[in-house]
Amino acid sequence: VSPKGMTTLYCACLFLLSLLEALIPGPELVSTFLSILTTLAGWILAAGFALYCMDIRRRERSEYAVLFDGFSFTGKIIALNIVINLFVFLWSMLFVVPGFIAYYRYRFALYNLYENPDMDIMEALNLSKRQTQGYKMELSILPSLFFTSQAILTLGFSGMDPYAALAAPMPLWQILAASAFVYALSIFYLPNYQCVQLAYFDAAKEDMPEFRSRQSDFSDGPGSF
Repeated sequence: VSPKGMTTLYCACLFLLSLLEALIPGPELVSTFLSILTTLAGWILAAGFALYCMDIRRRERSEYAVLFDGFSFTGKIIALNIVINLFVFLWSMLFVVPGFIAYYRYRFALYNLYENPDMDIMEALNLSKRQTQGYKMELSILPSLFFTSQAILTLGFSGMDPYAALAAPMPLWQILAASAFVYALSIFYLPNYQCVQLAYFDAAKEDMPEFRSRQSDFSDGPGSF
């Protein structure tokens, strides 16, 4: 499976989830439920996409079905994402900078879990804190530049003034058009972004001999789901 083909499937699934959330009418409780459901599904699909990129870096054969491998350890993926978001939120309550640092401090926690689904989520977080030492700046610069330009392009595509966009919600057709445009850009960007982050992750593991010995305790890898 080519990276563009897999990313197209991944973005199509995300687009359908956002479309489902936008088009299904209902009371606020239903809207909240759909929003939570699409967020959780997005986390699980993100795990499958990262597993695919791990296979690419290892030069292993990978099929479209890998995108859905995250469903085999859904509970841990959701729990770890919740804990990460909670910690980042709590650090952000101090000032913006501590929250920003915390976001990248835990950036490798999910990769640790993807490689070893039997790993405890707190162990994945603690490993990430040590692994990201010396890599936070590298991890932050490229995505920050991309997502800033992505936001500008999205607002420009929708024909809205950025200040007006903050003051009033976009019509549904503009939201869908902007989403489709962003996903089209992501087809070319996301595989490279993931593989670059995984390159830093692999380099960080090489700096931790104890992690390599710990990894030998896990007999099942991502390909054995």
